[in-house]
Amino acid sequence: MNKFDTQLLRYAPDVVFITEADGRMVFINDNAAKVLGYSEAELLSMTVLDISPADWRAVYAERLSRVTEIGVRELMEIRLISKTGQKIPMELNLVKMPNGLLYGACRDISERKQAQKSLHQLTYYDALTQLPNRLALLGALKQNLLSTVSNLRFGALLVIDLDHFKSFNAAIGDALLQQVAQRLCAMQRSNQSVACLGGDVFVVTLAPFSNEPSIAAELADLSAHEISRALKQPFLINEQELRVSASIGIALFSGDKESPDELLKQAKSATDAAKKAGRDTIKFYNPALQSKLAARHDLEQQLRIAIEQQQFLLYYQVQVDSQARAVGAEVLLRWQHPQRGMISPVEFIPLSEETGLILPLGLWVLEQACAQLKTWQKSAQLRDLVLAVNVSTKQLQTANFVAQVQKILLNTGAKASQLKLELTESAVLENIEDSISKMRALQLLGIRFSLDDFGTGHSSLQYLKRLPLDQIKIDQSFVRDIATDPNDAVIVKTIISMSDALGLNVIAEGVETEAQRDFLEAHGCHVFQGYWFGKPLALEAFIATLAALK
Repeated sequence: MNKFDTQLLRYAPDVVFITEADGRMVFINDNAAKVLGYSEAELLSMTVLDISPADWRAVYAERLSRVTEIGVRELMEIRLISKTGQKIPMELNLVKMPNGLLYGACRDISERKQAQKSLHQLTYYDALTQLPNRLALLGALKQNLLSTVSNLRFGALLVIDLDHFKSFNAAIGDALLQQVAQRLCAMQRSNQSVACLGGDVFVVTLAPFSNEPSIAAELADLSAHEISRALKQPFLINEQELRVSASIGIALFSGDKESPDELLKQAKSATDAAKKAGRDTIKFYNPALQSKLAARHDLEQQLRIAIEQQQFLLYYQVQVDSQARAVGAEVLLRWQHPQRGMISPVEFIPLSEETGLILPLGLWVLEQACAQLKTWQKSAQLRDLVLAVNVSTKQLQTANFVAQVQKILLNTGAKASQLKLELTESAVLENIEDSISKMRALQLLGIRFSLDDFGTGHSSLQYLKRLPLDQIKIDQSFVRDIATDPNDAVIVKTIISMSDALGLNVIAEGVETEAQRDFLEAHGCHVFQGYWFGKPLALEAFIATLAALK
């Protein structure tokens, strides 16, 4: 390259460098030194990799080798790092010269990249709230729908329309929308995304999270109620408190039927239905789901009232030994609704677990059972009976559970030795070390423990031998067919043998026939509970039947 050529390159408007095959610079022009902030001497002591981002050096080295070995021309976007640490986007034109050196001309494309970024922002984001707009939402929904097809899960789309938004003037309305966007984003979980359709309409997408539509519906409904409550909290705009509500529509999606546009139409249709229903309401696009969830919400409200008004009763199901003598009873909760009559535990116990209402309910049951034990201590017929009370997972997990039980025993004067707490495997395994600690503390008071529903969960000798148990309860699902099903017979015999080896008593529930009772007795189970001996009964009827067992 002659002197004239290098003079032309020296004053070229681009960043120009000539390197050896390993990237060591042998020539740089004035603009290179100016743009990168290094002196000519500094740059000539460096390679192009020295002014490249660390995570891209391997890629750049591979491109240099390719041009050197094959002689192809490379046109690519790169980043060069200035002396101040600034990453400068460049478009590189790299060619191999006849003398074997590499010639590179770089053009600063910062303005172009900024323009592209601005265009992307304008295209995919709402200008006021900076949230993804309709176009971005539809693109994300398409990906969500595709993922539901592959993993067979359900997601949900929530369309949120602020009520009476048009009553605000433009300035206040804009400020309100910005704060609403911020509040929704603050509530955002890992499986959620927030978008704005423009105006006062927002969208929250719950990514596919359940393969059961009923569970997906309940969780979507829960999210909608959380959003509704959050938006009702006052907004402070221009030192003035504003309160708003929202109408929310929900559409579930599973990917095999809906398009993004159709799904959005469904959710908006549900929102319209919510507005027509009086606003500040949540509606599902699927009327059947809406009806089911409405019934669930109604039952939850009635359950809260029932706890306040103590609409519950305790029933007792006798437990007998091999001579058919009553040795105790299991306490069972019943709900006597003033209008609907007796409501099955199958309806309200799972709901109380989900809502946390099992905590006050469980405490009430324990208090009543202990009070009953105290009363029975005055009767020669009843004073030796042991009452078994079910304890839920949430109760056992409560930090002050041991203290609560101690207080109840103290207040009622009940004998701890006559109280038996029934725990399920799932309750104990939730936090086994904490469970063992609490059980041992209560066992020191004299309380007994029975492991309920044994064999239906994740039974393991590893943890079973560590638990301070007194009894194993054979689940009725195994008892039902022990006289006819060899598999159930083997399972029951194994449970009895294992309990005996561990020094634990064993009781079988769900005993409904003489054949079941005889099988259990023959194989070492000598305590029974079930309809063959007595149904769950109210207190007076229960006491009356005890005489017949004597």
